[in-house]
Amino acid sequence: MSVAAMMPTPSGPYLEAGLLPADFYAYEELLSDREREKIESVRTFLRTQAAPIVDDYWARAEFPFQLVEGFGKLGLLDWAAPDSGQAHPSNLFAGFLALEFGHADASLATFFGVHTGLALGSILTFGSEEQHRRWLPAMSRFEKIGAFALTEPHGGSDVAGGLRTTARRDGDGWILDGAKRWIGNATFADLVVVWARDAETGHVLGFVVEKDTPGFTATKIEHKMALRIVQNADIVLEGCRVPEANRLQNANSFKDTAEILRRTRSGVAWQAVGVMFGAYEIALQYAKEREQFGRPIGGFQLVQDLLVKMLGNATASCGMVTRLAQLQDAGVYRDEQSALAKAYCTVRMRESVGWARELLAGNGIVLDYKVGRFVADAEALYSYEGTREIQTLIVGRAVTGGLSAFVR
Repeated sequence: MSVAAMMPTPSGPYLEAGLLPADFYAYEELLSDREREKIESVRTFLRTQAAPIVDDYWARAEFPFQLVEGFGKLGLLDWAAPDSGQAHPSNLFAGFLALEFGHADASLATFFGVHTGLALGSILTFGSEEQHRRWLPAMSRFEKIGAFALTEPHGGSDVAGGLRTTARRDGDGWILDGAKRWIGNATFADLVVVWARDAETGHVLGFVVEKDTPGFTATKIEHKMALRIVQNADIVLEGCRVPEANRLQNANSFKDTAEILRRTRSGVAWQAVGVMFGAYEIALQYAKEREQFGRPIGGFQLVQDLLVKMLGNATASCGMVTRLAQLQDAGVYRDEQSALAKAYCTVRMRESVGWARELLAGNGIVLDYKVGRFVADAEALYSYEGTREIQTLIVGRAVTGGLSAFVR
């Protein structure tokens, strides 16, 4: 069905066309038919396998490991295996994939983003051919799960200059010492990409620390109020010996670390759009079914105002990340464009999930109605991969011709 044919009919054409209710301008139709088929297979899996269980796992702060095999069978990362013969997917497809996960659950979106964009992405970008052959096939099939350890307990936004974890050369290996915090997937990851400062040169290097390496411990962070399904960990590295063969051979400075973050930052913006889509969909359905004063509350002006404001935020944000993906696919995007998308979309997300909670009134804080989970999880997306304030300074420096407001 074409966009032109869809738009004149107001009575729910989006679901009939296979589009999400919040995709008011039919952005998904920009994907190829094959890409849309893949997105639809992911959507079906998440709706049938993940949606029925995520609330329970969120309440218990546990991870649904039974879903991981299914992620592998979807073939989402087959292209990453050496000699697969498959082309790297478009950034537009990758964006809609992140949106789809965010639409289902922000924790699953985070798990997926950490494994694919941060961990696998670091190895793919900075690993040697031998390292690609050693790790990527199993990671692409989700048989080995990755994590990415950069943030440290004493700081966050100052990580570029404040990284304290050290790497000391010792014969044919390296000794890692330090601590990391908020490391997603780390309690069960098979491979953890650890960023550490060379004690001799001061350069930031990347290392793949394999599960059960002596001197490496990961302890789950308890009592979280957001992304409760994500198993974030405090990591301690104490005399942790890593062979030279596990050092990412092409990662030689923090600029390389920042390159990974630049790529994944746009993915967080897409996740935020997905969260908006999910919260809007719940609120819209609730407005149609919940009755007060003898009729559905969706027929009241103030309720429609909330719905339209949420839809406007979602539509504007989706347009921004769609254009960003097109620039990425053309190879002409800039760091500040990713930063603006992350800042803008997460602010709009935070606003929109609040309106969804408002529309559901008291039911909005009960997990059974799902919106409360979106509200809580939005707080984490708002902060991770660079706070709004940091993104603002990146964009501000760009638009003022290089005038930096960063404190040194």
